[in-house]
Amino acid sequence: MSQKLSLSALPSFQDDVTVPSYSRDDLSAGIVHIGIGNFHRAHMAVYLDKLFSTGAGYDWAIVGAGIKSFDADRRKILKSQDWLTTVVELAPGNLTARVTGAMIDFCEIDMAAIVTRITDPAIRIVSLTITEGGYFVDATTGGFDLGAPAIQADITKPDSPETVFGLLIAGLKARRAQGTAPFTILSCDNLPENGHITRQTVLGLASAMDTDLADWIAQNVAFPNSMVDCITPGTSARERALVSETFGIEDDAPVACEPFRQWVMEDNFPQGRPQLETVGVEFVADVAPFETMKLRILNAGHAALAYPSALLGHVYVHDAMADPLIRDWLVALMRSEVIPVLEPIPGVSFEGYLATCVQRFSNPLIGDTIARLCQDGSNRQPKFVLPTIANALGKGLPVDGLAMELALWCRYCAQTANADFGFTLDDPRAEQLLAAASKVESDPSAFLAIHDVFGEMGQNETLRLAFANAVKTLAEKGPADTLRDFAAARLA
Repeated sequence: MSQKLSLSALPSFQDDVTVPSYSRDDLSAGIVHIGIGNFHRAHMAVYLDKLFSTGAGYDWAIVGAGIKSFDADRRKILKSQDWLTTVVELAPGNLTARVTGAMIDFCEIDMAAIVTRITDPAIRIVSLTITEGGYFVDATTGGFDLGAPAIQADITKPDSPETVFGLLIAGLKARRAQGTAPFTILSCDNLPENGHITRQTVLGLASAMDTDLADWIAQNVAFPNSMVDCITPGTSARERALVSETFGIEDDAPVACEPFRQWVMEDNFPQGRPQLETVGVEFVADVAPFETMKLRILNAGHAALAYPSALLGHVYVHDAMADPLIRDWLVALMRSEVIPVLEPIPGVSFEGYLATCVQRFSNPLIGDTIARLCQDGSNRQPKFVLPTIANALGKGLPVDGLAMELALWCRYCAQTANADFGFTLDDPRAEQLLAAASKVESDPSAFLAIHDVFGEMGQNETLRLAFANAVKTLAEKGPADTLRDFAAARLA
């Protein structure tokens, strides 16, 4: 019979459940984290829980915060279980559960209350998981979107902010007024150069409010870049039942995640930081090479397997990876055309990282879907695939496989016009993509001519020729034989 999760219940849990070995009474807050979702609780909260379990870092406990309506529901649930979370790692044949106690409080869902908390000198880091789309980046320029309605509202009423960034600025303004050193702002969102993007947004908004304050922030506030990675599905009745039936814990908001976890950060914390390197976090001078590796192998790998998997009728990612056609295509593409353009990282094996990605994609317990990976291709391809093509073209290296990846995406787009296909074109540019893809066999240049996606690269003659050949090969052989022949030629 399962038992409700609480501090008092911890001693009675099964021996196979890891519980905090430290006393919560010994912890004090050093971090306010905004966005207490599943990823945060599977990632930062786990690292800190492990650190506290070594007997160190007790002054770096987390205070949760949120500004969305759904945060109130999450706060209510977590309060009822003393801010504890059960994290289950989905290792096939070896499920493990850990109750984390790194969070000791959760602010009321109130901007003024959160500003007061981040003004406390004990808070030296304010961290964020607010989704990749929450940073007010102009889609056209990549700069700060000053015209966003919520941003304009914050400019008009800076003392009553609507956005996370208005809240951060209000807290920094108060700390400057009281002579308290500013907190470090740490983005934990899966966003390239997330520290730079966060700085751009904070300074963009602050400059429109108060130029003197903006100058002080620019000179005094650190925004370290970080790379985060841990596949963490949403919580449903399935996960709650898993925790109850397998580990005897009644947790209304458990988290299930893959056993892999990685965090690479720039070591730029003027007011100090927890010694997370003792529990597996990597602190480096420059996160960019690690981000590039992840974007070009893991994220691009998801893109590369998504479209041929859909064309071959796969529903789940792990089922696709069990198909030698998909697995060998992915490995062949990465080895022959992606890894060769990456700049070496001392001590890092790209082949080893690729092997880890293949293993992670193959985990049947994650339940990731091909439909999810196929979403938003017109935004994902420019971030994950096109930069490798640009590098390869610049170095005079082959792009036949990368052009085939584009052709598979194009064929997928065209197939979604067929009601029997089973997949829909879930993309903000769906109409444009479908129109171009429908013409591609007679006019291969039509797809690459989508300037919003390909830019000037779409006019590159080498890429145009390789893409035309890929389209022709797919039309003549079909996806299965095309993938088989590509892998056979490169893995021999």
